[in-house]
Amino acid sequence: MKTIQQATQLRTRKLGLLIYDARISRNRSVEQCARVMGITPEQYEQVEAGLLAPSLPQLEAFAYYLDIPLEHFWSAQSLLGQGMEEPFEQSPAYVALRHKIIGARLRMARQTMNLTLQQMEEKTAIPKERIEAYELGEKAIPLPELEILTDHLQIRMEELFDQRGPIGQWRSERIAIQRFMELPEDVREFICKPVNLPYLKLAMRLSELSVEKLRAVAEGLLEITY
Repeated sequence: MKTIQQATQLRTRKLGLLIYDARISRNRSVEQCARVMGITPEQYEQVEAGLLAPSLPQLEAFAYYLDIPLEHFWSAQSLLGQGMEEPFEQSPAYVALRHKIIGARLRMARQTMNLTLQQMEEKTAIPKERIEAYELGEKAIPLPELEILTDHLQIRMEELFDQRGPIGQWRSERIAIQRFMELPEDVREFICKPVNLPYLKLAMRLSELSVEKLRAVAEGLLEITY
């Protein structure tokens, strides 16, 4: 139990540093970031001080507001010195809805594994009353505790990331841009030329063919060639 508590405290402090670094890098005030997370400025200051951990929905709203990849908060990289972007705001009601969605997902996973709240308390050192409040969406789940719960329920953290809402769409766009930029320069140039669109569509159709059909197409091309 002591080891779990120490890990939680360490993760909370690391999150606080990353959040502070992100806010300063975007030149935003404590009040602005607190409003986005749906907490008071005093609570937000506790977050940056490593005394209070944000929930995943609160972190999603914060990352979306500052236009920072959500995955950044699982890294050790500083954002200071990087360019600033215009912020986007997300409503507190949306954060509350995300809490309920995540809670329902945890409850479903626990029931699928035939685990009682008492068993979860014994495994995670988190009081069963608090776990039940988390599952019902009545209480925000501090991210370090969410990581502990997902580990025991065999849920990948990425599965809980917003997938369909505005934050999910924003995250998908950022990932798509990042993957595009990782392509070789000549490939990027080819893709960006409108005249090459028919070739790209043809490649997409070919990628959907089975191995047998693809082999038949190749054999047909060889017959034409010879």
